[in-house]
Amino acid sequence: MKQSYQTPEGIEVAFDDENLVANAGLVLVSTLASKLGLDALISERVDLTGRVGGANPAAKSLTLIHAMVAGASHIDHVDMLRSGASSKVLPFHVAAPSTLGTYLRSFTFGHVRQ
Repeated sequence: MKQSYQTPEGIEVAFDDENLVANAGLVLVSTLASKLGLDALISERVDLTGRVGGANPAAKSLTLIHAMVAGASHIDHVDMLRSGASSKVLPFHVAAPSTLGTYLRSFTFGHVRQ
């Protein structure tokens, strides 16, 4: 059974090697997003009903935000969030790169102008 932490502020990150670097900074971003209620805000404001890839915009948007914070420069880099134990730390379902591509294509020029 996969364990998930829904309250990221209860997680302590520690390394036994001072030269080791990981994407542990995402815990801070995840905590901030949770405290601000970003997932609820996105669910309330982003309406892509009836469009292919428009379902569950909060998880898809949060996946994109976290990937960009971690240094993703293109859609394939989103896979870094799906490796290791990252999905246990992040309080949302991490979407696959192909799903995110479909999601981004569901926006129109009118959405961008808003």
